[in-house]
Amino acid sequence: MKKAVQALMLMLVGLSAVMIFRAQSTYRDVQPEPFADVGSIVLDEAAITARLSEAIRIPTFSFDDRTRFDRAAFLEFHGHLEDSFPLVHERTERLLVNDYSLVFRLRGSDPRLKPVLFMSHMDVVPVESVSRSAWTEEPLGGRVADGIIWGRGTLDNKQGVMALMEALELQLAAGAMPERSVYFAFGHDEEVGGFDGAKKIAEYFISEAVEFEFVLDEGGAVTEGVMTQVDRPVAIIGIAEKGYVNVRLTVDAAGGHSSQPPPQSAVGILARAIARVEDNPFPADLTFLERTYAAIASETGFFDRFVMANRWLLSPVIEWKLLADSASAAALRTTTAATMVAGSPKSNILPTRATGVINFRIMPGETVETVRDRVAEIVDDERVSVTTEMEVNPSAVSPTDSWGYELIGRTIRGFDAEVLIAPYLVQGGTDAKYFYNVSPNVYRFVMIRIDPNTLTRVHGIDEQIKVVDYLSAVRFYHSIIGRAMRGE
Repeated sequence: MKKAVQALMLMLVGLSAVMIFRAQSTYRDVQPEPFADVGSIVLDEAAITARLSEAIRIPTFSFDDRTRFDRAAFLEFHGHLEDSFPLVHERTERLLVNDYSLVFRLRGSDPRLKPVLFMSHMDVVPVESVSRSAWTEEPLGGRVADGIIWGRGTLDNKQGVMALMEALELQLAAGAMPERSVYFAFGHDEEVGGFDGAKKIAEYFISEAVEFEFVLDEGGAVTEGVMTQVDRPVAIIGIAEKGYVNVRLTVDAAGGHSSQPPPQSAVGILARAIARVEDNPFPADLTFLERTYAAIASETGFFDRFVMANRWLLSPVIEWKLLADSASAAALRTTTAATMVAGSPKSNILPTRATGVINFRIMPGETVETVRDRVAEIVDDERVSVTTEMEVNPSAVSPTDSWGYELIGRTIRGFDAEVLIAPYLVQGGTDAKYFYNVSPNVYRFVMIRIDPNTLTRVHGIDEQIKVVDYLSAVRFYHSIIGRAMRGE
């Protein structure tokens, strides 16, 4: 017995030594070297903020009900861009795609250099009438006060459109003569899927056989207080995004009067089916968590490195902890959200049809088809039909060893070397998902700083951006566009 205990102790000591060694040796500093000369362009703060303010005032809303599309608002926005950025419109080739989306091309002198594509979108989510009174400032006022620009689109994502145009206008005013061609693409319906805007732009590029060195869209930012493992800001660059699908469950029945109900009504059958799906969530996948963590691991504490370096043993503990929080759980697996149900129009009528919709945000590795098949298998009831709507598969995964990713990271750190760079999985949808057929290097980042409080304002009440952050976005785009144009 004594020998057995000693052997066990030796095994535990050996295991501990291995785990400690892995914690100390698995991760290394992989942060990109900051550019030493990102530039110190002088900006006309008042004029730049005024142009964004005017853009905010234009109601370029995207509604799920496309009959509410405001054609005049988008044409007004086009006119605002033309009035604000005359050199861009004079020097570039402007293309209107599907009537409302815009493409700008600044032709480079060296055809051997693949062009680059910068993206944003002109549309914004609506402001609910019931929430208007809760806003501190008018949602479409574009007011600038106390160093803040207020209004819908300041974060998502008119600031991206305007900052890109400001940056290119400045480059052209300084006499830039590009070696590499630069494209801008601004969709008009990103907030409802991008099917009529960005998707059509991507199809145009495919038809013209245009291939890009890299594509940069929205989707990441410089986070502060979001990644609690480190006390430094972390710039997260999206290298992939989830897909999505609505799975509709439908139950048909005979109906009748509620005074003579069957053992299970259509609603009861539907409710059981939904409950079974909710009770069987998708398994966790730590792949993207590990990629994000590995980029910042050298700056984290020993305990975090100990846990993450020994996932081979501690994965169940990691998953248990992260899955207990809905925000972190969403980053680990395909999410399941029952969102809509419908049955009888009257309380004393048995429904002849009951329907429910479950929204899934799909991790790379899964597809719309695998989600549908899994739901059908879990429901396992021939009385319940399973169909899909609003289908978009997850994107491909872009590399982190490309010139484009390095250029983005080094430019970010050139402005602030304290910022750490990390790849991550975008949980929402962006227009970038349509562009993998024209470049394998598709990234998502905007040069603004966000914290947990800022995140609540995206699509929410009191959307706003600090003037200093907006000017940083202009400087970032000015620098990265300049390097791209010069072929650096």
